[in-house]
Amino acid sequence: MGKAKKQSYITVPSQIINSLSSSSLQSLLESPKNCSKKAKKLSQFSRLIINPKPWFLTLFVLGFFGMVKLYLHLNLEPLTQFLPNPCNQSQKQQDNWMNTAQQLQQLNGNISHNNNSNSFWKQPDDFGYKPCLEFSQEYTRTSHEIVRDRTKYLMVVVSGGMNQQRNQVVDAVVIARILGAALVVPVLQVNVVWGDESEFSDIFDLEQFKRVLAHDVRILSSLPSTLLRTKPVEESQTPFHATPQWIRRHYHGRLRKYGVLLLRGLDSRLSEDLPSDLQKLRCKVAFHALRFAPHILHLGNKIAERMSSKGPYVALHLRMEKDVWIRTGCSPGLSQEYDDMINNERRQRPKLLTAKSNMTSHDRKLAGLCPLNALEVARLLKALGAPRSARIYWAGGSPLGGKDALLPLTTEFPFFYNKEDLVLPGELEPFANKASFMAAIDYIVCEKSDVFMASHGGNMGHAIQGHRAYAGHKKHITPNKRHMLPYFLNSSLPEIEFNEIMKKLHQDSLGQPELRTSKPGRDVTKYPVPECMCNILSKHSSA
Repeated sequence: MGKAKKQSYITVPSQIINSLSSSSLQSLLESPKNCSKKAKKLSQFSRLIINPKPWFLTLFVLGFFGMVKLYLHLNLEPLTQFLPNPCNQSQKQQDNWMNTAQQLQQLNGNISHNNNSNSFWKQPDDFGYKPCLEFSQEYTRTSHEIVRDRTKYLMVVVSGGMNQQRNQVVDAVVIARILGAALVVPVLQVNVVWGDESEFSDIFDLEQFKRVLAHDVRILSSLPSTLLRTKPVEESQTPFHATPQWIRRHYHGRLRKYGVLLLRGLDSRLSEDLPSDLQKLRCKVAFHALRFAPHILHLGNKIAERMSSKGPYVALHLRMEKDVWIRTGCSPGLSQEYDDMINNERRQRPKLLTAKSNMTSHDRKLAGLCPLNALEVARLLKALGAPRSARIYWAGGSPLGGKDALLPLTTEFPFFYNKEDLVLPGELEPFANKASFMAAIDYIVCEKSDVFMASHGGNMGHAIQGHRAYAGHKKHITPNKRHMLPYFLNSSLPEIEFNEIMKKLHQDSLGQPELRTSKPGRDVTKYPVPECMCNILSKHSSA
């Protein structure tokens, strides 16, 4: 036999084979006769393959882009931290970014969100409760007489922050109804702390306010011209928890005699326990008539949409400002230096302390009377199942200690934003130095969140709790501070056991329907069941 021909082989990278068309592959498999016609071309091709430099470069480029594509597919969210801030780009760029993010979110985010949908993001059972404001026939009959009356006018001056003013406006409408008087649009007292000079129509939609209440109370922008020179009878001694009977007995005579009554200091003056129709009127004002002005609503909705563009988000109302620590008699727990600072200011300005002075800061904390600090908020959220990837919106003023005070939260939950992080350049300029505007924007974003939690009650936390209940009992975590803090202080408790205890303590504090009437003195705008929400399921079952 003749000498066997020596054969040689060329190793071709798999990426090149995959990149060749079927016709190219076919040409490599053709018969020798056909291949001889293309010998020159194959010789050139062989020399190209034998030279390693182009292939090393090609493999490097393909491998690099493959890794980037895989990273984007599996872990888009962390990568967005290193991309240019979309809120600093033009509106068109922002829209493009959001559209792209939404498309990619369907690939990588929905899986993680679905995994959490049965735990942290799961909404409470509403047990069939839906809004229903059905007034009695007597209320409807007297409404015609009240809105036609032209002899009695009520003026009110409301004070405090935006949410405190909001509560007083609700009660002002109810008092006007009790007295059968027309209500002049409330005057917002200039806030001494923030210096906000906003008027009612700057913050709230005045036309909506008038339209919704047209059949309940006559609303006027100002006194009739015939009464402009009339000096109203002023009253600022309304007692706490005044009943409708007290209101009529003390104010009705003077109102009929002088025509105009001016009330101040309405905060918490009207009783929480009113007849059913008046409770419904409270809800009608709080949840329907008091809508924010269009320009505030527009920006608030935009920010909420930016938060929700990548899935569900948590909203936190953090009460960690310097004045909060002073007023509550609590220590911020940041360092001895900050504790001393708060104690010194408390001694120098004792009138700021609204808490009982016979309790130490530690005793107050154990009693559940102090705001949660950032570490406690982070531990509670984590124990209740919040994933590290959860997007968090935080509302509230600048915390004592600045960003360092928030480190326990931002370390545990890195996707942490407030309105300043989410607006485009110039969007907040019209609201500069307007504390009420900023509070209203926070209110909108918090109300629209998938989960909400306040670190320490307060007017805003209570108002949002009621609003979310009325909107379908959206998840609202109420920290069980008095019972959970001893476990926070137990450093020997294993994390798994700690988490189970926290879940058990809060299983009934997640925004489920709760009867206002189960405890005396509850605000119906915080607990709208049963006066303002009906159990639709029980109605159907009994029909």
